[in-house]
Amino acid sequence: MRGHHHFASRAERALWHAAERFGRGPFGSGMRGGGPGGRRGGPGDFLRAGRMFGDGDLKLVVLYLMAEAPRHGYDIIKALEERSSGFYAPSPGVIYPTLTFLEEAGYAVSAPEGAKKVFSITEAGSAHLAENRDMVERALEQLERFGRKMAKAREWFGWDDEAQERRGGRRDDELRSVRRRLRAALADILDGPEERRAQAADILKTAAEALEALNRD
Repeated sequence: MRGHHHFASRAERALWHAAERFGRGPFGSGMRGGGPGGRRGGPGDFLRAGRMFGDGDLKLVVLYLMAEAPRHGYDIIKALEERSSGFYAPSPGVIYPTLTFLEEAGYAVSAPEGAKKVFSITEAGSAHLAENRDMVERALEQLERFGRKMAKAREWFGWDDEAQERRGGRRDDELRSVRRRLRAALADILDGPEERRAQAADILKTAAEALEALNRD
């Protein structure tokens, strides 16, 4: 992987090498990469305890997608997954009530297509979307930015949560929790200023050295 990464600064290079060393500890087996095609579970590692969109934003985003083309529920789920680089895929239990709401509000209309319902935006839906264009564009940008950050974090930390979960055990649960917090923190740091990335590299170096010493005991 090293030969395929180009870093803009010394801080980014230091952070990469420190992260790679950290990945060889009990949290993983090194930097194997992963990115959007890696394993994931529904809304992604960092959306298990939160929501991607604020109140009303998801309805607008779904309208936006219907304005692009008529869609059924699975199409919408896949479209959101693609826009987030594979890290956010809302469940049918989220999407179908949203579609029902939009239809009852007069913003969408459905038509049967085989065993599925295909939803299209109405004139009222188009008008509502136009009135809230800035809001939906901000929501989509947030989704896409989140996907880019998470793809970078997964690329740097190609850990396999599913393999770890099969092992089980309370200590493993604690390690997974810490690892997810680390990923989330690094996803933000990677987009931060060079000084912060350099500080993060120093922290990771210290942690890597401590873990390596622990493994030698």
